[in-house]
Amino acid sequence: MWNISELVIAFIISCLATLLVTPLIIKLSNRLKVVDKPDNNRKSHNGEKPSMGGIAIFIGAAAGFMYLQPMQEQMNAIIIGAFIMVLTGLLDDMFELRALYKLAGQVAAALVVVSSGLVIENLTIPFAGTVYMGEFGILLTVLWIVAASNAINLIDGLDGLAAGVSAIGLASILAMAIIDYQIVVVYLSIILIGSCIGFLFHNFHPAKIFMGDTGALFLGYSIAIVAMLGLFKNVAFFSFIVPIIVIAVPVFDTTLAIIRRTMNHQGIATADKQHIHYQLMNMGYSHRGSVLIIYAFSVFFGGMAIIFNSATLLTSLVIFGVIIIGIQLIAEIAGVTVYNRQPLLDGFRRLIGIRNLDKMK
Repeated sequence: MWNISELVIAFIISCLATLLVTPLIIKLSNRLKVVDKPDNNRKSHNGEKPSMGGIAIFIGAAAGFMYLQPMQEQMNAIIIGAFIMVLTGLLDDMFELRALYKLAGQVAAALVVVSSGLVIENLTIPFAGTVYMGEFGILLTVLWIVAASNAINLIDGLDGLAAGVSAIGLASILAMAIIDYQIVVVYLSIILIGSCIGFLFHNFHPAKIFMGDTGALFLGYSIAIVAMLGLFKNVAFFSFIVPIIVIAVPVFDTTLAIIRRTMNHQGIATADKQHIHYQLMNMGYSHRGSVLIIYAFSVFFGGMAIIFNSATLLTSLVIFGVIIIGIQLIAEIAGVTVYNRQPLLDGFRRLIGIRNLDKMK
């Protein structure tokens, strides 16, 4: 069993380390000219901003890790994968790597993890029994790590958004790990949450520094790994989607972006300003307001994931339905549905007679 005081100390170490080292990273980033420049296609800030903040997040997490020293069979591979992911992000922040090279780095990190034996091994399907994944489990594991990394990376469009959403997702995993006595997952979640919160002091609007791909890829990778360790290795069918629910907003946003760009005959990596956070700002919400709305969505989905994780089959079905409705409503409100269709909102308008208002004038 874990020691509460040790967890608190580890959290403080991670938070303070990130908080204190970030100003140094700001100076280093400016000196090396590793900055994020305004871009009408997707940037929402004015002027250049240092973008090596991910190094501070990584250092904070490393400090907490060295204090707790969690032991796990695949930990060496996990650490090596983290270094590869951080290096990939840093090189992209410095030199703007081609999408193929970035993907190669992410896959390399995932393959290191897979080679250690941390793989989705089987899936228990209701009424059908256990399905052993075999080699498909390796592919599924690689896809999960790469997808989670890119989901956090793509949602990193507003000050404090990626760090806050990551912290909320990790807090949800932490709650489930405490319930299930997953000690290593508790340790890793605590130090990662601490580093996210320490970074938010400098990154919340108006941000002094961005995490860049260095931070986004590292956090996405970390979320994928702690989910693998705690929720994802041998799972029942409905529990299989729990880690996806935890980061539902970035996963959903990424999925829509892929669909949108494919339909528009654009490259998947093409930048645009049609992500959920930009749509909220187009609706008139402030920068902070848009971020806080997405925080609220993330808390909702995180709460659903916690309930979902220990629910009965019938309850899981009900919660799953609520989650689907919630995702659809978010998409319609944010204006990011395919062809801008709004079946739920249109149904609500019909119910209260809004469509007949013009005829009543």
